[in-house]
Amino acid sequence: MLTNDLEQLVKQRVHSYYWEEDINCASTTLKLLSELLDLHVHPQVIHAAAGMHGAGKYGAQCGLVEGALMFIGIIGHERGHGPQEIEEFCFHYARSFEDRFGSLDCRKLRPEGFKLTNPPHLCEDLTVRSIIFSFEYLSDIFRIF
Repeated sequence: MLTNDLEQLVKQRVHSYYWEEDINCASTTLKLLSELLDLHVHPQVIHAAAGMHGAGKYGAQCGLVEGALMFIGIIGHERGHGPQEIEEFCFHYARSFEDRFGSLDCRKLRPEGFKLTNPPHLCEDLTVRSIIFSFEYLSDIFRIF
């Protein structure tokens, strides 16, 4: 998939998930990676990701990271990797994400942090960049494209 085409598709889908469906960043990451890599994610996984939004509001680990880590577990298993290998993929992903974006913590990544006056979906641009990063990471480690 060409980078410009990928970026446009991700921007459009993230905007739709945030503004039309009003779903959180972890669920958006899972759903969009699922679409991009044509891999079914069971609805219960999406429901579980919705529950992580509370930790995100607390400012703990970013849902963009959590969603990608969950997806790495799903695709890793689907591609025949065992738990230890999947843990290694996740470890390296987390390190790479932190190197690229500066943190794994929502309170540090979220523009403006957390204020009652924040407009909705402040992380839309970060979400697009994160999902593209995650897609490229997955494509590399799983030799998808």
